[in-house]
Amino acid sequence: MTEGPLTYKSAGVDSEKQEEAMPLLTHWVERTFALRPGHGRVVLPLGYFANVIDIGNGVGLALSADGVGTKIMIAEMLGKYDTIGIDCVAMNVNDVLCVGAEPLAMLDYLAVEEPRRELLEPIAKGLYRGAEMAGVTIPGGEIAQVTEIIHGVRKGWAFDLVGSCVGQVPLDHILTGKDTAEGDVIVGLRSSGIHSNGLTLARRIFFTKLGWAPDRHCAELGRTIGEELLEPTRIYVKEVRAMLRAGVRVKALAHITSTGFLNLSRADSPAGYVLDHLPEPQPVFQLIQKYGQVSDEEMFFTYNMGIGFCVVVPPDDAPRVQTIAAEHGVESHVIGRAVKDEMKRVWLPQFRLIGCDDAFQPDR
Repeated sequence: MTEGPLTYKSAGVDSEKQEEAMPLLTHWVERTFALRPGHGRVVLPLGYFANVIDIGNGVGLALSADGVGTKIMIAEMLGKYDTIGIDCVAMNVNDVLCVGAEPLAMLDYLAVEEPRRELLEPIAKGLYRGAEMAGVTIPGGEIAQVTEIIHGVRKGWAFDLVGSCVGQVPLDHILTGKDTAEGDVIVGLRSSGIHSNGLTLARRIFFTKLGWAPDRHCAELGRTIGEELLEPTRIYVKEVRAMLRAGVRVKALAHITSTGFLNLSRADSPAGYVLDHLPEPQPVFQLIQKYGQVSDEEMFFTYNMGIGFCVVVPPDDAPRVQTIAAEHGVESHVIGRAVKDEMKRVWLPQFRLIGCDDAFQPDR
């Protein structure tokens, strides 16, 4: 199959169209904020990784919801379902973490084509493992049999998995990035690989364009392409919570998911970011770019490119961040610095890119 350069949009995910439609949803969601002006009031505007509601006595309840996306289809292709639950937990707890909260519990929603024991049990094991790694409970959830709706790559085995996480944070310790200042540094915590974003594009390249089987061994990866794509999303709760408990002066936290390093721009400060010391990304990203002829702009918009979480701190605190990360077995790098910038842009000098308004473009 001959194709030119591939993009997330050409693979079937139209982020631009989604952004255009979002105000139609957020208009009504934001109107609900007025429904509880006292106990249970919404503390933050929309747009952060998680929101917080006031539950009294100076305590905030942090809330977030997320799913696993089409990574589920990789699990179906391999018939391996015991790690996808880790991804579901990770995508939720990592977001709640970003407002400075301690994740406490998570609920899951599992929609299935058929309620097969060989499907449900390994998914549950993955959820348990993710909860164990994050230090949260799963006090409830929902299983729905929706045969007419759910269809996947293996008849009878299709499913969707999403979750919602709650955490706790003192109202006077919510992290929004408002104190980020020029000269603060960004410590990037290494990802475990592709995590749970951009799988639609990766599948299009490897399985549709190239016609690879998921069990095809890749010398560059040291394992099969399916195993690489199914590698669980890293959970950053224990190391980041340890940083906060140790008194590290954390200015902002960012989970690097879809839109990549543009997630740094969610911080509530007139700051931009110059990321001029990015480490080499894992080989899977190089394979995606090579075989899909994917541009640098598209790669940095769609993928984490080897950094799954960012911690913004004063320069003097960076060594402590790296020490704590290492104590938890996580590789880290000082990848850049904050600068004054009302437009909240993100510069990638190594790649001559500049990010603004939900897109990366050549920096001319």
